[in-house]
Amino acid sequence: MSAKSINSRLPPEVNRILYVRNLPFKITSEELYQIFGKYGAVYQLRLGERGRDTKGTAFVVYEDIYDAKRAVDHLSGFNVGGRYLVCMYYQPAKFERRANAEEKKKELEELRRQVKAKKQQLANNANQTE
Repeated sequence: MSAKSINSRLPPEVNRILYVRNLPFKITSEELYQIFGKYGAVYQLRLGERGRDTKGTAFVVYEDIYDAKRAVDHLSGFNVGGRYLVCMYYQPAKFERRANAEEKKKELEELRRQVKAKKQQLANNANQTE
């Protein structure tokens, strides 16, 4: 009986898109295709940019959900270039929450900067009127 039998059920978080962290910074797309291609046909691969905070990460999209599951099962903790891979299923809601949190943090920092500038301005005005 194959792994793709009609009776096999997958957990709800399983999908075709994997998010991979802790990659060596100098790894190439070709090397990633070699590693992840062993578990099935890779539809798309996006490597994080070196100059940004996404370096060391990648998105791997498989054509088949069962191939993605096998890759996660076998490659989580796999040693590549002295680093242990962290493979997980992409969860858009989780990434959206993280992006919103970062955006709110930036807004808060901007508001703090504005309050600090306003306090400084009021202190300067108070010193001038004395």
